[in-house]
Amino acid sequence: MERPLYQKALNRILTILAEFWLLILRIVGFIPSHLLRKFFYWLSGVKIPFNSTIHLRANFFKPSGVTIGHDTIIGYGVFLDGRGGLTIGNHVDIATDVLIYTNEHNIHTPDFGNAFAPVTIKDYVFIGPRAIILPGVTIGRGAVVAAGAVVTKDIPDLEVWGGVPAKKISDRKLRNPNYKLGRAMLFQ
Repeated sequence: MERPLYQKALNRILTILAEFWLLILRIVGFIPSHLLRKFFYWLSGVKIPFNSTIHLRANFFKPSGVTIGHDTIIGYGVFLDGRGGLTIGNHVDIATDVLIYTNEHNIHTPDFGNAFAPVTIKDYVFIGPRAIILPGVTIGRGAVVAAGAVVTKDIPDLEVWGGVPAKKISDRKLRNPNYKLGRAMLFQ
């Protein structure tokens, strides 16, 4: 059964407003004040504690689907997709230009529809620059993702993965991470 025309029009208007707000957030991403950016991200529904930070030029899809833990630093130019649900743990360090997706097109269906799947990044994870995390992935506690890696499947705790697609490189020598990341750079 087809929806009435007024319902389609209302949906379209709401979609345009949501897209406009994402543009506002992109502009906010250039403001060199963690506190001000964090206020706008919080207003948009990002769950982020006071002692975590998102550096300049972050981009979002559905910010209300993003949850960030304590003492976590999200790097410059990161893309965070909350459409399928994105949970980032405590003491996580995500480097520059990392892309995290929770939605992809299903290339095998006639309508090229969406396939949503949550991404979970557990505590004490480090994700290197320009890594890509695809939908449905869980990155285990203390795991490391090398720069430029494309993560297509779950990474167990305390393992180092890299490559395209990412594969295990080694085990992390630090077996019980318990550090604090500390203060983020002021004008980043």
